[in-house]
Amino acid sequence: MYTQTKIEIRKPAKDIFDAFINPSKIGNFWFSSSSERWSEGKAITIKYDEYEAEGIIHILTMIDSYKIVYEWGREDGEPHIVTIILHESQPDKTIVEVTEEGFDQDDPDVIHKLVDNKGGWVYALTCLKGYLEYGTSRLRAALVH
Repeated sequence: MYTQTKIEIRKPAKDIFDAFINPSKIGNFWFSSSSERWSEGKAITIKYDEYEAEGIIHILTMIDSYKIVYEWGREDGEPHIVTIILHESQPDKTIVEVTEEGFDQDDPDVIHKLVDNKGGWVYALTCLKGYLEYGTSRLRAALVH
């Protein structure tokens, strides 16, 4: 089972791609920090300081300004694969599509997990849009969970 979330951001795909993989930018819209610049084959430590949480993501595939695929949850025994695809329709307009798969359909809490996951992606992508289009970095970590 999987979730899929899409949003239009009025920026070139290269700017959006860089916001995801660049440790100096990711803290403006998503995680509070990333241990290093993302690249294929790397294990990256990501942190949410506000929630005293951290995890490791494993970068599986990267195609510059187009696609990022990573796995998370491996260490917890519940691996998920996240695929981020950037569909640039015009030089300053890109559809960001995020698919996350790996949900266990036999889990009695699967519906709650799918809804929670979808909400998390909607929030992260909305923060990304606010950061890139309007320069605001104050949306991140404002979600009360």
